[in-house]
Amino acid sequence: MSNAIQQNRIETIDILRGFSILGIFLVNMPSFHSPFMDIDPLTWWNQNPDHILYILVDVLAQASFYPLFAFLFGFGAILMADRSAERGQSFPSLFFRRMTTLLVIGILHAFLVWHGDILITYALFGFFFLQFYKWRGKTLLIFGSLMYILPFAALSLMMLLMVATGNSSSIETNFIQAEATMNTYQNGSFMEITEQRIADWYKVNNLASALIIFFSIFPHFLMGAGIAKLGWLHNPKLHQKKLLWITAIAFLAGFFLKTLPYTTEGNMAADMIQDFLGGPIVSFAYIFLFTLVFQNQKLTEIFSPIAAVGRLSISNYLLQSIIATLIFYSYGLGIYGKISFTTGILFVFIIYIGQMVLSLLWVRYFYIGPIEYIWRFFTYGKRPLFKK
Repeated sequence: MSNAIQQNRIETIDILRGFSILGIFLVNMPSFHSPFMDIDPLTWWNQNPDHILYILVDVLAQASFYPLFAFLFGFGAILMADRSAERGQSFPSLFFRRMTTLLVIGILHAFLVWHGDILITYALFGFFFLQFYKWRGKTLLIFGSLMYILPFAALSLMMLLMVATGNSSSIETNFIQAEATMNTYQNGSFMEITEQRIADWYKVNNLASALIIFFSIFPHFLMGAGIAKLGWLHNPKLHQKKLLWITAIAFLAGFFLKTLPYTTEGNMAADMIQDFLGGPIVSFAYIFLFTLVFQNQKLTEIFSPIAAVGRLSISNYLLQSIIATLIFYSYGLGIYGKISFTTGILFVFIIYIGQMVLSLLWVRYFYIGPIEYIWRFFTYGKRPLFKK
């Protein structure tokens, strides 16, 4: 692989990471400022521009960026395995330490900062990934695809049958619980908020939801690893025709499925198909579109601020949580539940622009981000290069 291709590939992956950090923030913001788990968002934000903006975020971002980030996780794991082999290092040992460190960071994030953490899940599934990383690229891609599609296609079919027999329910706002949640985050002490954080985390991360979480995330590790081994993103020109077809089909199919709740009578089946089938398909459309577009070096340079965010992706992900909770929780400005959906979106872009500026300044003077430094230190057991 030539240096030019290698550099372009790295920049494209960093841009994808930076883009996913923006998408994840858009999806997370309603949970930062409102009792999102206790409400029907379409009735909670039923006035424009809130209503239309919620629909846009739901269609363009919801359920598409966590799969994208998981894909990049698997992709990056294979790059790490390749580097380990070149250096004569044991990848399983290094990756185990890497996931252990990520798990500790995730626990601190989930229980002391914000309940919507994804790092715990990624770390736990990362341990399991060690059983698969030696598989051939094509096998990983096919197995990961089937592992994702078959369970959720079957689940969607069951939901459609329930709708047909009149047994489907829809999301309803639990006003009592929503009010209690708002009161805690608006007025509670740090310990009271921590108790609420743990309760909110457990609402999502429990035994009842474990299988759905696993099949939502882990197959994307495998698909990302498979595509890394197949080299589709290393030199897109060699796979351009194939990537163009996949991108076009993924956009058409993905957005058809993601708009189902708004083009049909809304029900749980449409919501499930939207999130669990449409969302990941759109994420692949984004991945391959960016891969094709950023073969142009001038465009890559224009998007360097987003690439800078991507180079510091874990630090920026955690920084978003710290800033948002300081704005909305009682130990900060205490405006939880007091802003509109539209204002939340404005916060996203203001904070993200700030992150782009800070990230550009940071990478000018440092090789890696502060959290990445800690992560790499505990992975390799030695101080990594930090200052330039």
